[in-house]
Amino acid sequence: MVDGLPSCARRIGGAWRTGGGRAGDEDVMTTQQTFKRRVRERMARTGERYAQARRVLLEQQAATPRVGGRGWVSQPEMSDEAIRANTGRGWNEWCDLIEAFDGHAEGHSAVVEHLMTEHDLTGWWAQGVTVSWERITGQRLPYQQSDGLFGVSKTKTMAVDADELRALLLDPEGRDALFPDMTTELRSRPTSKNVRIAMEEGSVEFTLTPKPNGRTSVNVAHTRLPDHTVVPAWQDFWTEWLEALEKSAG
Repeated sequence: MVDGLPSCARRIGGAWRTGGGRAGDEDVMTTQQTFKRRVRERMARTGERYAQARRVLLEQQAATPRVGGRGWVSQPEMSDEAIRANTGRGWNEWCDLIEAFDGHAEGHSAVVEHLMTEHDLTGWWAQGVTVSWERITGQRLPYQQSDGLFGVSKTKTMAVDADELRALLLDPEGRDALFPDMTTELRSRPTSKNVRIAMEEGSVEFTLTPKPNGRTSVNVAHTRLPDHTVVPAWQDFWTEWLEALEKSAG
């Protein structure tokens, strides 16, 4: 079942340690660091707490006219055409609606709740719209999660036996075969629904969902990555790993 995985796993060896980011990532990080510095400068000047100073600056930012329309600090993961097709509004419209909400500076959860209750978005779409607004306005770096760390998620449905793959993930020798030349450690209980392992960077949770005709949906959620620059390499790694897993099972 695991034939073909070694080359896939070894290719990440140098790549994920290089810290090479995508074009524009440094500009996004600089912008976010500048915003945080402005918050702390205001705290020092006014004596306000971090949340209060951040709220005031966000409100000022939302009220500042922009030449030629809204300026985007970072791109959302979904295109303007796709979000409009699925929600009826484009990104600038969603940003304007969020910033018109009096509680938008209260944080991520408040915005998500507002979008669900006032604009009839499901939880999944409310989360996605809120994250993209945070990226567009420079409050969140690409791939950054609500805990401040970074992650990547990949899913592929393939003709692999869920029980067999789960057994390999739970077994140290099985993980050695799945991830040659990499250090892993089981972090979930053997009876847990999902399998979670620690990697050399971050933590990975595997969700295996049986599908008809002997197929399985394999979802890989790699979280707690320390820096946005390592995410592209891990994205490539998990894409290749899933492809190699599918080929080995064929």
